[in-house]
Amino acid sequence: MNEIPAPAALLPWAPERTGEAAPAPGPERRAPGALAQLGLALRLAWRQLRADRARLATAIAGVMFACVLVFMQLGFKGALFDSATNLLQALRADLFLWHPLTEASFRPERMPRSRAHQALADPDVAQSIPVYLTQVTLRNPETGTKRAVQVIGFDAAAGALRFPGIEQVAGALTRPDTFAFDLRSRPEFGPVARLFRERGPFPIELNGREMELVGLVEIGPSFGADGNVVMSEVNFRRVFERRPSNIDLVAIQLRPGAEPAAVQARLRALLPGDVAVLTHAELVQKERRYWEEGTPIGFIFLFGSVMGLVVGMVIVYQILFADIAGHLSEYATLKAMGYSDGYLARVVLGAALILAVVGFLPGFLLCLFLYDFVAGATFLPLVMTTERALGVFLLIFGMCFAAGLLAVRKLRDANPADMF
Repeated sequence: MNEIPAPAALLPWAPERTGEAAPAPGPERRAPGALAQLGLALRLAWRQLRADRARLATAIAGVMFACVLVFMQLGFKGALFDSATNLLQALRADLFLWHPLTEASFRPERMPRSRAHQALADPDVAQSIPVYLTQVTLRNPETGTKRAVQVIGFDAAAGALRFPGIEQVAGALTRPDTFAFDLRSRPEFGPVARLFRERGPFPIELNGREMELVGLVEIGPSFGADGNVVMSEVNFRRVFERRPSNIDLVAIQLRPGAEPAAVQARLRALLPGDVAVLTHAELVQKERRYWEEGTPIGFIFLFGSVMGLVVGMVIVYQILFADIAGHLSEYATLKAMGYSDGYLARVVLGAALILAVVGFLPGFLLCLFLYDFVAGATFLPLVMTTERALGVFLLIFGMCFAAGLLAVRKLRDANPADMF
C-alpha cells in the first residue's frame, strides 16, 4: 500500500524548533491608480521622443505648421467678418429699416424715404434718420490715382452713427461740398490724414468733383471697401444727384423705456412689405451671413484650415509610426513582462499629447507676432482671442490624438513570440 512519507527534518533555526512566531504577512500591494499609470506612460513616451532629437524636431515643426496655418486662416476669416460689419457696428440706433432684397451694405437696394416718416407714427419712435450709401472713386492727392471708397451720407447732428471723431466734424459737414475722411483707410488713398493735419482743410477730388476735406473720422476698411468718407445728407444728394425719395437705410431711435421687440412687431404690421424691420444684432448678422454663405471666401478659409490639420496629422502619424517601428523589440519585451496592450497604447497616445503641447506653444507665440504684422500691413482687425486660442488647441489636440490612434495599430506587430 502507498505510505505517506515522513516529514523532512526541520532545520535548527526553524520557528517550530525555536518557538518564534511566524512573521505576519506584509500589506497587500495595490495596483497603481489611473493617474499614476498615465504619468508612467507619459514619462516613457517623453523619453522615447527625446531619444531621437531630429525626429522630435520634425514632429514639432509639423504641429507648428498646422497650428500657424489654422490660426491664420481663422484670423483672416474673423477679420473679414469683423471688417465687413464695421460700418453697421458703428450705427447707433435700436431698430433699422432695410430693403428685403439688400444682401450687403456695399450694394444696397433703395427704398422710399416715406417709410422713415411712416415709422414716426409709432409713439415709441423718437427719431427716424435716413442713411445713404454708395461707392465712388477718390483721387490720391499726391499720385493722382483713383480708388473706390465707401460713402456714407446722413445727418451727423442726429447722432445715428458713433464713429470716433464724428462729433468734432458734424458742424463742418453742414457746409456745401464738404466731407470727412476715414483715417484708417488703406494707404493707397495717399497721405490724406497727414496732409490734413499739416494743412488743415484742403480740396480733394471725390467722384470727379472737387470737394473740401474738413475732418477725420475712424471707421476702418473692409473686404467690400478700402476706405470710407462721411458727408451730410444734403451734400450726398447734391453730389451724387440722388433723389430725396430714394434712401438705403433708416436708423430708428426709440424713446427711453421703449421695448424694441414690441416696437419692431408694431412697425412690421404698420409698414408695407418693401421694408424689413431689423434689430441691430439682426442687421449685423445679415451682413455677416452674406460673407459666410453668399461668397466663397468663408469656404476657402475653412478648406485651408482643414488642409492644415490633415497635413499636420500625416506628419505626426509618420513620426509616431516610425517611433513604434524603431522600438518594436522594446514594446515586445514590455508585453513579455506583462504590460498590457492598453498600457502601450497609452504610451503612444501620450506621445501624441506631448507633441500637441510642445508644438502648439511655439506656434501660438509665432501667431501673436504674425497677427500684429499682418494687421499693420493690411489694416484688418486681426486679434487673438481666448476663444480662438482654446479652439485651435483643441483642434491640434484632436489632430494629434487621431494620428496616435492610427499609429497604435502598429503595436500589433510587437509579438513577444517573434522576438524571442
